[in-house]
Amino acid sequence: MEFRWAVVACLGVLVLGTLAGIVVAIIASMLDLASQTAHPRVSVIGRKRGADVLRPLSPEHPDDETFAGLLIVRPEGRLFFGNMQDVGDQIQGLIEQHRPRVVALDMSRIPDLEYSALLALMDGERRLTERGIVVWMAALNPPVLEMARRAGLADRLGRERLLFNARAAIERYRETQEVPVAPVAGA
Repeated sequence: MEFRWAVVACLGVLVLGTLAGIVVAIIASMLDLASQTAHPRVSVIGRKRGADVLRPLSPEHPDDETFAGLLIVRPEGRLFFGNMQDVGDQIQGLIEQHRPRVVALDMSRIPDLEYSALLALMDGERRLTERGIVVWMAALNPPVLEMARRAGLADRLGRERLLFNARAAIERYRETQEVPVAPVAGA
């Protein structure tokens, strides 16, 4: 990204002169940053096979493991009225693609959550619950957790669905999937 901005600055300086070229580069970088803010990355998280490393699924790591029925989704960046629709659409697309029973939102990369985005998040949780999909939230940063508490989302989710991190979500999911083995007759 910085290379693109440098090229724009060089071209702007060569074509328009020093001051005008720098202004063009500043405007281009601000537009690019605004675009990134409006369309934050949303990743599906998997676990490196044989290790305790969680990372976004990618073609570079085709052997990363996921868990049938569990979708761990990690949005990145500040969530606010201007980008929440895009984030919601991305998450909805991933839900339609993976068809999970449980969606764990890894909120570790969300430094701040605007109130209107929190309301959209609460509405999304309600709609998913109505469809029979359980929503967990993991790794809420202190300001986000405080907002969730004040808005009543933390009470709605309860301690069972507010988790310390994505690893805890995996462990909780694996525990819920374990079926007790009935004793063998005559043993």
